[in-house]
Amino acid sequence: MERISVAYDRYFAQLCDSFNKGGVLLVSVDDKGRPNTMTIGWGQLGVIWGRKVFTVLVRPSRYTYGCINTTGDFTVNVPFPEQAEALAFCGSKSGRDYDKFAECSLTAVAAQCESLRSPYIAECGLAYECKTLSFNDLIPAQTDASVCDGCYPKGDFHRLYFGEVVAAHCSPDFAKRFGK
Repeated sequence: MERISVAYDRYFAQLCDSFNKGGVLLVSVDDKGRPNTMTIGWGQLGVIWGRKVFTVLVRPSRYTYGCINTTGDFTVNVPFPEQAEALAFCGSKSGRDYDKFAECSLTAVAAQCESLRSPYIAECGLAYECKTLSFNDLIPAQTDASVCDGCYPKGDFHRLYFGEVVAAHCSPDFAKRFGK
């Protein structure tokens, strides 16, 4: 599968657009080595500690939470707009109950960074491969009440994972659509 290495911030606008139009796909593997993906609608890409970092948020109730804790790495995959059905499925079903790769005809491809266990999704246009540098649990008492009330009415506050972007790459079709 041909991929083009890109600067981590090259397609920042497309990443933000995906977050605003359904999300992106976060991937990690469980303790049996089985890949799992979930749709996320929140994340940040930037520089922390002088490193390129992708911050993702995962609730403890999610299957992916255990996966990232097991592997210490993850990939963030930006889908094409026509993959809206896969985004919807992966955002509404649990990896505890479904093989979302099989259900959505997605292909897990070994990360380019050999030390990572989490694969990227071949059918997605852009992938960020990330090694967890740190994580922090959101502290309700230190979070604005409007955020707590609006996003956490039942608790289940997110854990923030800070992943160093060790590789970023896209498909030739993605580069063609959105510029090299």
